[in-house]
Amino acid sequence: MRLQCGRHTLDLGNPVVMGVLNVTPDSFSDGGRYAGLGAALAHAERMAAEGAAIIDVGGESTRPGAAPVDLDEELRRVIPVIERLAARLAIPVSVDTSKPEVMRAAIASGASMINDVAALRAPGAIDAVARSDAAICLMHMQGDPRTMQREPRYTDVLVEVRDFLRGRVARCVEAGIAASRLVVDPGFGFGKSLEHNLELLRRLPELVADGHPVLAGLSRKSMIGGLTGRPDGDRLAGSLALATFAILSGARIVRAHDVAPTVDALRVVAAIGGRHGVA
Repeated sequence: MRLQCGRHTLDLGNPVVMGVLNVTPDSFSDGGRYAGLGAALAHAERMAAEGAAIIDVGGESTRPGAAPVDLDEELRRVIPVIERLAARLAIPVSVDTSKPEVMRAAIASGASMINDVAALRAPGAIDAVARSDAAICLMHMQGDPRTMQREPRYTDVLVEVRDFLRGRVARCVEAGIAASRLVVDPGFGFGKSLEHNLELLRRLPELVADGHPVLAGLSRKSMIGGLTGRPDGDRLAGSLALATFAILSGARIVRAHDVAPTVDALRVVAAIGGRHGVA
């Protein structure tokens, strides 16, 4: 399985790690640590050296209850970082945004992937990426970051998430976006209770069966706190357990804050062999 990411072609025969680079003051886990340009570049280069296959740059927190960031501020945060990383790194640089204007500017600055928690539903978002060759991750979210964790409800969470993602994939293909550029993300923690997240994990192979690469974003999530009682800075063991389960269930990309140990976990699982569905 290969993913077309701009000038890069990402081989997903073995699962890979997307390293998280939050250049925000208020992200739930590492807000403010990499808001400065120098710190952001150094951390991205460190994650690449540790084995990250993608660096995902985010300038607007999507944690539960987060306030929106205006366009100019988001551009100020992410574009200088993307420009420099795209020139320095030999791996794809992704931008985590839902704003079409940021998507366009990021692609023009060298971004090879768009990671959108709103699945290109903002007016103009599909047009902003359709004529590019960037990869696109389409994520499911019930509600928006300010409200999504206020009593999320589903009749069948897997069916509803899968149907939503199928619809977004179809809309992208209709707009001329090649299927080889598309990734889907069930959106763990985005408008889901602990029980919803666990059900999605148990039934992840049903989503994988649709044939599109699945990205799992589970690192340091509140569901780990709900299961273990650990604060967000002490969730490495839980994050690795969830990442391992996700790739054994067929996920091809794991989004992670702790790149080196996650890469190690994926390499061990890949070495065990194909009977678990890992190449």
